[in-house]
Amino acid sequence: MTSGGNGKDDVAIRVRGLVNAFNGKVIHDHLDLDVMRGEVLGVVGGSGTGKSVLLRSIIGLNRPVSGSVEVLGVETAGIDAEDLKGLQVRWGVLFQGGALFSSQTVAENIQVPLRRYTHMSQELMDEIAAMKLSLVGLPQDAAQKYPSELSGGMVKRAGLARALALDPELLFLDEPTSGLDPISANQFDELVRSLQESLGLTVFMVTHDIDSLRAITDRIAVLVNKKTKVGTIPTLLHDPDPWIHEYFSGARGRAALAVA
Repeated sequence: MTSGGNGKDDVAIRVRGLVNAFNGKVIHDHLDLDVMRGEVLGVVGGSGTGKSVLLRSIIGLNRPVSGSVEVLGVETAGIDAEDLKGLQVRWGVLFQGGALFSSQTVAENIQVPLRRYTHMSQELMDEIAAMKLSLVGLPQDAAQKYPSELSGGMVKRAGLARALALDPELLFLDEPTSGLDPISANQFDELVRSLQESLGLTVFMVTHDIDSLRAITDRIAVLVNKKTKVGTIPTLLHDPDPWIHEYFSGARGRAALAVA
């Protein structure tokens, strides 16, 4: 649920005038976006609209041409390394495909941010890894397995456990259900919503899955014409833009909404 009020403190992520361009091609043209604390925001758009680029711009992996990005009250442009490190411990990221290190066990993968940002003992890191495995619904014997020994759904859950290792306030998900069968995707959606509610997370989720949008998002930001249009599914159903209309009113959209 989105937190109440309209004050600045209710905004977890504030993007203003964002311009991204690659090889002379403008991807985002003075894009604005607010992500409210405590909400699940879905981000959708056609191919080439820069969904993942927007995510990477927010977490500092992509440097925009111009514009400002403010995360949890901190302006990220020109931030020094120490302040950036202090901000990075407040968010977790699940990259597309899980992005686990293949040469490390699941437990070692979960411990990567703990090693980078803390000075915990190995014993404490082992305890935290075990706790995070339980949190995402993985059995304890998964800790010593390697990513190649896991199913696609388990890889996503292990990646989510790593994203939650530092008890973040913000959770970024890049196509979290991509490659999963419908049952596994639905279970992952339910897990994300349950964790969001129990941990009070703000979730920024890039997806193309309209079932996920229907199941767990509070609002949706559609990347169209190099900017964003933000609303709920009912309001976006009436948007005149052709791509938005087709996405939400086309056959797949109607099928997803029919079971809502």
